[in-house]
Amino acid sequence: MKVRFFLALALVIVTSNVRAIDITDDQGFTTSLQKSPLRVISLLPSITETICVLKQCQKLVGIDRYSNWPESIQSLPSVGGGLDPNIEGIAALKPDVVLVGKNSRASERLRSLGIKVIAFDVKDYADVHRALQRLALILDAPPRDAETIWLNLLTQVNAITSTLPKAAKGQRVYFEVSSTPFGAGESSFIGETLKRLQLTNIIPSSLGPFPKLNPEFIVRENPDLIMMGYKQGGQIEGRPGWKKMNAVSQQRICTFTPSEADILSRPGPRLAEGAQIMANCISAKYP
Repeated sequence: MKVRFFLALALVIVTSNVRAIDITDDQGFTTSLQKSPLRVISLLPSITETICVLKQCQKLVGIDRYSNWPESIQSLPSVGGGLDPNIEGIAALKPDVVLVGKNSRASERLRSLGIKVIAFDVKDYADVHRALQRLALILDAPPRDAETIWLNLLTQVNAITSTLPKAAKGQRVYFEVSSTPFGAGESSFIGETLKRLQLTNIIPSSLGPFPKLNPEFIVRENPDLIMMGYKQGGQIEGRPGWKKMNAVSQQRICTFTPSEADILSRPGPRLAEGAQIMANCISAKYP
């Protein structure tokens, strides 16, 4: 009887470690994982950061060239970018799974090589929350850790908002993400942060998260505050019509360092840090 008992107990233990799950990703593709992956490649900086915040950094064996936080990952092999991945380099690392952005050009080629791929499309706060939950499931991290991270993030953003000067409330803001120009709309994660900071975004959600804009639209909307979320060259005051805009005439233009721009451009666990960077800009322009 004792032998049967211990055999049964061993069977339960082994069975409990077999954790087969099916994940349907943001490309609509379903991937079956027979066990939690131990060798992970991330081709998306925000996903890399989320993995590490979930205390699963040790499972990363490769990253894209833009992933640079936390510092502990910087010695990992770089396998290109989401749009120009090094397929041979990825295959050589023998990953259990590769995590990519929805628009990555790697997915189909990697799957054709028998490599498991899971795609993420993270545009707003709800997507950030969902990515945390999904990664906790994929990597077998405690679900409560994902929820704690998420709730702490929201608490921090709310606390930051409470420190802002009253004069800034409701001010009309334009956040430019590239000089094309592309801007951050209300429906983007940047737009949601601006809303939580009680600013009014000049780009409505109807235009999409990151729309390409007609320069005349920006002049016509006449923002009170401008944030440049990238390293821009030249004087923006020289753009046609910009000298007459409230933000330019009152010198309410914020530019950011490369490291700050990284944080601001990544929809992941450092959203609260991005909110603080924006808040520093707001407080400086509305003392």
